[in-house]
Amino acid sequence: MKAIHTLIAGAVVLALAAPLASAQDASKKKLYCWDEGGRKVCGDALPAHAVDSARTEISAKSGLATAQVDRALSAEERAAAEQAARAARAAATAAEAQKRRDRAMAESYATEEDLRKSFQERIVLLDETVKASQLGIEGRRQTVLSLLRKAGEAELNSKPVGSGLAENIRGQHDELLHQQDVLKQQVLERSLADQDLATALERYNTLKAKKAAGG
Repeated sequence: MKAIHTLIAGAVVLALAAPLASAQDASKKKLYCWDEGGRKVCGDALPAHAVDSARTEISAKSGLATAQVDRALSAEERAAAEQAARAARAAATAAEAQKRRDRAMAESYATEEDLRKSFQERIVLLDETVKASQLGIEGRRQTVLSLLRKAGEAELNSKPVGSGLAENIRGQHDELLHQQDVLKQQVLERSLADQDLATALERYNTLKAKKAAGG
C-alpha cells in the first residue's frame, strides 16, 4: 500500500514539474533575426552560414530584443583591432610617463634658469662630442690621403701596391665612413637639444602657471 502511495506522489510531482519546466524553457527560448543579401530573415535557430553574421536576439516570450550581436571580425580586422588596442595602450602609457616627467621637472627646478643650466650642461657636452668627432674625421682623412699617395707613387714607379697597403687603405676608408655616420647622428642630437630645451621651457612655464593658479 505504501508503495502505491509513493508511486502516486511521484506521478503528481512529475505532473506538476512538467508545466513548470516547459514554462522555463519557453521563457529562455530566443528568436534570431539576421540579414541575408539585404533581406531580413528571422528564425528560432541560427543556420551555420549565419553564425558569424550580425544579428538581433529576441525573447520569444516578450517579443523584445535582448541582445544585438555584431558580426564576427575577419582575421585581418582582428589583427587591426589588436594593433589599435596596443597603440592605445602605448599612448596611454606614454601620456602617463610624460605626466610623471612633468611633475619631476616642476619639482626639480626652482626657477627657469635652473632648468636652462641643466640643459646647457647637456648642450656643452654635445658640442664637445661633435668637435672631437670632427677632429677625428679630419685626422682619419689625412691618413687615408697619405696611404693613397703611397699607393699612387708605387704605381707611378711601376711597382705593385702591396696587399698590406691596400688592406690598410680599405680599413682606414671604412673607418672614415663609419666616423662620418656617427658625426651625422651627433649633429642631429645637438640640433634636437635646442628643440628639447624650448619644449621643456614651455611645459615648465605652463606647469608653474597652472600651479600658481591652483590647478
